[in-house]
Parts: sequence; structure tokens; C-alpha cells
Amino acid sequence: MKQITFYLDFISPYSYLAFEALPEALKGLSYSVEYQPVLFAGFLKHHGQLGPAEIGPKREWTYRQVLWLAHTHGIPMQMPAAHPFNPLALLRLAVACGANRYVCETIYRHVWRGGADAADPARLQELQQQLQPARDPSGDEVKATLKANTENAIAAGVFGVPTFAVDDKLFWGFDSLAMLRACLEGNDWFSAAWYSAPQVDGGVVRKRAT
Repeated sequence: MKQITFYLDFISPYSYLAFEALPEALKGLSYSVEYQPVLFAGFLKHHGQLGPAEIGPKREWTYRQVLWLAHTHGIPMQMPAAHPFNPLALLRLAVACGANRYVCETIYRHVWRGGADAADPARLQELQQQLQPARDPSGDEVKATLKANTENAIAAGVFGVPTFAVDDKLFWGFDSLAMLRACLEGNDWFSAAWYSAPQVDGGVVRKRAT
């Protein structure tokens, strides 16, 4: 049985789609999943990037595309009332509850179904009462765990969500699920071609604005 680490942030619509699609995408295979909440904004800060929702035209395209993907894959989805939003309360709640599939499903659907405000304090309070976390989501221990999750993910080469880690391989994005399945099935491509990518010369490197 293969172990998959699923790095996720509830702010990401692609992460929601991948979460919902994962069981069907890997149907018939033997695997287990560890759900690892991380702060996507921490990745952006580390790499000096803007998020998709921080670039006007890309923001509009992202929302159109994810709704189309949800439609074509039969996944119920509505955009929350406001996006992006601060996901820290949701991430800390997941950590405090011990981020299993039920916990993550409940939080994802809080955000991506119904079109309500994902960060509304009253809704967050109801969500916490429903999940009954074993630890205090606002406590220092939970905050430290989420920070460590994010830092450890960056150290492992994770740069976005969703990311699936299997052995020494990382699969990024909703559209990587077919590739992930092929790897779990033992496709020969992963024994050689996978490792050729880092051998490509970097070429021209664009300087960052200062």
C-alpha cells in the first residue's frame, strides 16, 4: 500500500476539486492518504509570487475555469461570497481536529458549496461546534503545527496546492490526478523520464523587480 501526503489549503478551488475527485481517480488502487493542511500564502511569500486571485485577468479566468471543471466532472461547487479570504481559522480548525477525510470534507464544503461567506464568524463558530476539535484551534500548539506543516512542505519542494507526495515524487494540481494514478500503478515512465526534467538547462532567467 502506497502512502500519499495530500498538501491542501481550503482557499484553493483546485484543491477542493482534487479532494472531491481523488477517490474516483484512484479507484481500485491500494493507498492511504495523510491530509496535511498548509498555508498557501506561505508558499507565495517564500517564492516571491502573487496568488492567482491577486492578478485581475487571471482571477477571472481561474473562477471561470474551476466552475467549468466542476461542471464537467459532476462536482457540486459554488464560489464563496468573497474570494480570496483569510483561511487561517479553517486551517487551524482542521489541524485541531486531526485533519482526516471527514474533517477536510466538512471544511471544504463549508467553503465551496452554497455560496456563503467562508470567513463569516457566525458560520465559523457553527463549523467548530459541528467538528468538536480535540485541541483549541486558536492555541499556540495548533498555530505552531500549521507553521511547521508549511515550512516542512516548502523544504520538501512543495510550491502550490493541491500537491500529492508519493515516495520522492510530487504531483501538483487537480490535473495531475491521472499522472498520480499512473505512478501508483507502477508505470515504467516514472523510472527514467521523471528524472530527466531537472537536467534541462535553465536558459534565460528574468530578473525580479526591486
